[in-house]
Amino acid sequence: MKPTRLLILSASLALLGAPAWASMAIAQKNACVACHAVDKKLLGPAYQEVAKKYAGQKDAEAMLVASIKKGGSGKWGQIPMPAQPNLKEEDAQALARWILGGAK
Repeated sequence: MKPTRLLILSASLALLGAPAWASMAIAQKNACVACHAVDKKLLGPAYQEVAKKYAGQKDAEAMLVASIKKGGSGKWGQIPMPAQPNLKEEDAQALARWILGGAK
């Protein structure tokens, strides 16, 4: 394989993995993982539980972005989720898409 093609292929593969890594990095940076895990309940629901609950809902991403930014309580039990008002909108959207995609 020519070096140019190999470079393009490598860059393409790196970009394919970037959204999942970036979303986990956003979750870690903003302390989301203190209460949530990908596949098990901690204080809050597992990200995969959230994906199942909202699967197929048209407005799921917007609703989840609002919950992330404004916080909430009562949807998953009595423990409230703290607001993340300083989280950039695009980061909240990336996080919501990642969660709704099963946090893969």
